[in-house]
Amino acid sequence: MANSPQAKKRARQNERRAAVNKARRSRIRTFLRNVEEAIESGDKDAAANALRAAQPELMRGVNKGIFHKNTAARKMSRLSARVKALG
Repeated sequence: MANSPQAKKRARQNERRAAVNKARRSRIRTFLRNVEEAIESGDKDAAANALRAAQPELMRGVNKGIFHKNTAARKMSRLSARVKALG
């Protein structure tokens, strides 16, 4: 348990940051799920639009430190390849 005032403050800050990060991660996953659902439905236009909407959200997650840069690049690459493969 945190005893010093500084440790107590850091614990409070960590709780707040964790909540913000959790919300951000959830938001990004929702965007990615929208792309997945559009791909599953086979609608190339909807999938491409969902991918365009998800891209900046994923990059924002990288900038905020929620995802590693390579993880985001890998996700975008795989999703764009799947969208491109739609007939």
